Amino acid sequence: MAEAVLLAVTKIGYALANESATVIINKLSEKVQALKELPRKMDLIRMKLTLMSDTIQEIGTVYLIDKPVKSWIGEVRKVAYHVEDVIDKYSYHILEIEEEGFLMKYFIKGTHYVKVFSDIADEVAMVEQDIQQVVLMKDQWLQHSQLVPDKLAMIERQRSQDGFPDFVKDEDLVGIEKNRKLLSGWLYSDELDSTVITVSGMGGLGKSTLVTNLYEREKVNFPVHAWIVVSQICPADALLRKLLWKIGNMVPPVPSEIDKMDVHDLKAEIKKKLQNRKCLIVLDDVWEQEVYFKIHDAFQNHQASRIIITTRKDHVGAIASLDHHLELEPLDGPDAFDLFCRRAFHNKKDHKCPKEFEEIAKSIVDRCHGLPLAIVTIGSLLSSRPRINIWNQTYNQLRSELSTNDHVRAILNLSYHDLSGGLRNCFLYCSLFPEDYPMSRESLVRLWVAEGFVLSKEKNTPEEVAEGNLMELIHRNMLEVVDYDELGRVSTCKMHDIMRDLALSVAKEEKFGSANDYEAIIQVDPHVRRLSLCRWKVNTSLKVKFPRLRSLVAHGMISSTPDLLSSILSESKHLTALELQDSNITEVPTFIGNLFNLRYIGLRRTNVKSLPESIEKLFNLHTLDIKQTQIEKLPRGIVKVKKLRHLLADRFADEKQSDFRYFIGVESPKGLSNLEELQTLETVQVSKDLAEQLKKLMQLRSIWIDNVSASDCENLFATLSTMPLLSSLLISARDVNETLCLQALDPISTKLHRLIVRGQWASGTLKYPIFRNHGEHLKYLALSWCQLGEDPLGVLAPHVPNLTYLSLNRVNSASTLVLSAGCFPHLKTLVLKRMPDVKQMEIGDGALPRIEGLYIVSLTQLDKVPQGIELLLSLKRLWLLYLHDEFKTLWQTSGMHQKMQHVPEIRI
Repeated sequence: MAEAVLLAVTKIGYALANESATVIINKLSEKVQALKELPRKMDLIRMKLTLMSDTIQEIGTVYLIDKPVKSWIGEVRKVAYHVEDVIDKYSYHILEIEEEGFLMKYFIKGTHYVKVFSDIADEVAMVEQDIQQVVLMKDQWLQHSQLVPDKLAMIERQRSQDGFPDFVKDEDLVGIEKNRKLLSGWLYSDELDSTVITVSGMGGLGKSTLVTNLYEREKVNFPVHAWIVVSQICPADALLRKLLWKIGNMVPPVPSEIDKMDVHDLKAEIKKKLQNRKCLIVLDDVWEQEVYFKIHDAFQNHQASRIIITTRKDHVGAIASLDHHLELEPLDGPDAFDLFCRRAFHNKKDHKCPKEFEEIAKSIVDRCHGLPLAIVTIGSLLSSRPRINIWNQTYNQLRSELSTNDHVRAILNLSYHDLSGGLRNCFLYCSLFPEDYPMSRESLVRLWVAEGFVLSKEKNTPEEVAEGNLMELIHRNMLEVVDYDELGRVSTCKMHDIMRDLALSVAKEEKFGSANDYEAIIQVDPHVRRLSLCRWKVNTSLKVKFPRLRSLVAHGMISSTPDLLSSILSESKHLTALELQDSNITEVPTFIGNLFNLRYIGLRRTNVKSLPESIEKLFNLHTLDIKQTQIEKLPRGIVKVKKLRHLLADRFADEKQSDFRYFIGVESPKGLSNLEELQTLETVQVSKDLAEQLKKLMQLRSIWIDNVSASDCENLFATLSTMPLLSSLLISARDVNETLCLQALDPISTKLHRLIVRGQWASGTLKYPIFRNHGEHLKYLALSWCQLGEDPLGVLAPHVPNLTYLSLNRVNSASTLVLSAGCFPHLKTLVLKRMPDVKQMEIGDGALPRIEGLYIVSLTQLDKVPQGIELLLSLKRLWLLYLHDEFKTLWQTSGMHQKMQHVPEIRI
């Protein structure tokens, strides 16, 4: 392609004017030569940056006392970011030429491309100079005598040595008694073989504190005992030497014969020491499973040895069986407050909090979100500051206090520094969202892909790789799961506030991004790469420029003027992701098409009514999310955006239709088949040629179709049935009277797990292939406005045995619903809504064994308490809303409230 560009540039010169062709070509010759060198130079630049990155890794972290070194690292980042911008610009214009057929149109746009590529060549020359400069700086600044690690690195290293955690007195421990008894029970179980016990959780939860207390109490009952702190990189022979030294009660220096032993000899010697002796061994802060598996055979004996492993990684915790794995949780409110008072008021009787400090103390404790490390740190800090005004001041700057505290940061930094570069980017990106914000798995994945944090690997798409990254962060306890979907995948997650504070601090230092209050925007570095304006309220006109901006995340931004957004976008030529979900914006700037690098546009739940035609110029766009906006029709040029992978579009139905149709899809654009990379299409209205267009979209995973009539069913469903990757399907009828026939829906995809159908069905529905041949693959089924037979639950149960989610809304049925013993063995959520014929329910013993949420809403004729509902022991949420007028009374008089005390949430 580069040769084609050069040929085109040459022809441009002749096209400009025959009489001056020679002069023009001579002037262009240097630029042409520079263009020839661009690909090679860019590869060379990447290689040089990789070498510099390796140098930074060798230094350790960015947290070094030596200021010149930190400055040098900052200069490397600036060059790396500049290279990223130049490469994106170059790649875009190459693609633009391909799309426009440049060799056919050089007479019209030739001069434009000459200038574009000449500018790129000039920028590459500048980058080369910058790299030469930072190389010179490295030679001048990175001298061995100047590489002095900071206190954080020292703390991290100290924790990796043979030191034993400080023993904490029983009276200083809070909220651990239950877990201590559980661990103690595992220590003294009747198992004769050696047993592994694991304790996992995020850094700062008190894993080592808990196990230390247990170890000190119980080690006297084990003739051989040893505590070993495991570093992140610790060879097997080094661990075995530590163990042999400790169980042999040796004193420094280590005997020379031990130093000469290899792994085999060390294990043999340890086995001798442990023979016929009961032992207790603690491996503290283990990072990888291999650490244990490389040495575990040294513990094999028949004297009931016990090995306790503490870890912040779930996959290490999985070394133990489920019934010997303890996952620590943050402290609850009362325990957290008690722990804080024990530290803040350690010199007062019973550690009682003075009345005048109660309000601010509770606020401080709430801000720590149950993390013992943060609670103890702030409590100890405030114990020497007994003035209420200082406490208020500390609370106001609590984020800074925690993120800069050496001990807190050192512990949390261990988790961060253990991440690969791609995972670090994904982790830091999460800090751009507000505190406690439930982050959608799908949105995060699409944003990470847009940013280029993940690439495809072998047969896995970038989205699948990104999902793997998300799970890795969760397994490392750096993100918390909020909810799961029907496949058991993470649906939403969030970041612990203390972990977010760390991420924000690192993001600022590494010039990765910034989350700012409105008042602080003028202080933001104008070269910031990612900016969060979430939940802003802007009442005044403010013009700012961020020429290097890659991401703008502005969830819930409220602005009375569009000037701020337009000002930011107009100068952010390299913008990659624009997330404005829940903001009150009403229009998208027409110049958005000039943002050549834009890969993600999120406008969900905004007041936008239309998209500008210029969107057709966004050749790199991957995701367009305009769900629940007021957009009825897509721009005609949307089909030119051939890299589009996720198109999410619908709007709420008006009040007259809302009873049947919750939302309305957008019109299906002409030429939809051009979008061959499309994976998600939600939601489009049926068009005459939709079935034909879909035949070319074989990458589709999720498709939602609205306004379907009976005459559309055969062709449409036949096409959908041939899609090999289809996993989610929604079919919504044109209106309540339209009867759908699913006879032709016989999917070849075994991945189709979610089916949503809205509308009347033809008779004999459950004899159709979607249930007869595919029912066992379905996990999520939502049916509304249809007739399934006398008892829809009884009729459905045999056909869809693996459902985890079932919703029935406006389904005609018999007056009695029966859930027989053993039915729906995997169902976790059951929703029964607006079923006017239902008067009673019967739940057999053994039905719904895994049910967690039961929502019975607007069954106005239900005048009896569901028989057997007290047998649902796994239930966590029970809603019984808008039922028969007498239902509440019946519930109380039947004594059911007492029988259902095992359910945490009941709404009646």
